[in-house]
Amino acid sequence: MSASTPIRAGWTRPAWTTVLPPAAVVVLAAVWGRDLPPVVVGAVALVLAGAVLAAVHHAEVVAHRVGEPFGSLVLAVAVTVIEVALIVTLVVSGGPEAGSLARDTVFAAVMITVNGILGLSLVVAARRDHVAVFHAEGTGAGLATVATLATLSLVLPSFTTGQPGAQFTGGQLAFAAVASLATYAMFVVTQTVRHRDFFLPVVTDGGPTPDDVHADPPTRRAALTSLGLLVVALVTVVGLAKVESPAIEAGVEAAGFPPSFVGVVIALLVLLPETLAAVRAARRGLVQTSLNLALGSAMASIGLTIPVIALASVWIDGPLVLGLAATQLVLLALTVVVGVLTVVPGRATRLQGGIHLVLFAAFLFLAVSP
Repeated sequence: MSASTPIRAGWTRPAWTTVLPPAAVVVLAAVWGRDLPPVVVGAVALVLAGAVLAAVHHAEVVAHRVGEPFGSLVLAVAVTVIEVALIVTLVVSGGPEAGSLARDTVFAAVMITVNGILGLSLVVAARRDHVAVFHAEGTGAGLATVATLATLSLVLPSFTTGQPGAQFTGGQLAFAAVASLATYAMFVVTQTVRHRDFFLPVVTDGGPTPDDVHADPPTRRAALTSLGLLVVALVTVVGLAKVESPAIEAGVEAAGFPPSFVGVVIALLVLLPETLAAVRAARRGLVQTSLNLALGSAMASIGLTIPVIALASVWIDGPLVLGLAATQLVLLALTVVVGVLTVVPGRATRLQGGIHLVLFAAFLFLAVSP
């Protein structure tokens, strides 16, 4: 078999991305419901990582076919589907002790995307061009949407009085789910229909244009093939992650980390390919694409997870804790304030990117040592 499969001039599909999703299905069928030895657990983890990378690759193929900003949206939603499926699978099967897993994973996704991915993208882009330039209107709208979704779903439960603890009542959870979905839908319409120009890469004198850095788009047939392989990869990721979940929890416990760190591990695993995609875009000078990926993933994580969790709450045993703790509230508030100051000018230096990375490091440290 050749190293890659031609799709169109300037665009190739690596052969492993075609073979791996069906192979992952075979692996999933072989290990499902079994007590696995450590060596097999490690092998399954490698297949899981490959399936995640294959899923994101095929999402990128579809994204190249539909163009920006639809491409960033496709990739963000594809990654979020993986994340939501993992969360629901682990929460439903984890019992009462998994009641805060959704909160921990969604909050981790926000910190990783808004501080980690955004900060790293700004540092890489500013190192290339000294100043990272982007649309303040589109990026500001994305940050405002993230802040609103996070407040409605993760902050308010810490202050409502209908239920003891950081929980919503059934009616409050239903409202948060509908409001989150509606807010996310409004943003998608704004991004793809009404104000699409706000989310396209900024073209500066002497800078790159999308045509300069993107390969020719794949054919319609190639894009449909990747769409099918993407669905297969997503299914296998969910199944293999369910197989791996006991090992993840055991590893966190063995390291002496708090149980909430499981959510951080899940978010880091799922968002790693998207991080690589954002950094690649920033390296090519497409800062707006990087920020679309970062903020789009953050709002999709909340806007899609909370509605699904609300539906799944029927089958969840025990309390569903969504409200953030005091330390998490401080980190979220500081992230929003710093984010506003970063995006309002429409230009950022390595300093702003570095500040976001410091906040990300603080999140990781406090997650390990609360």
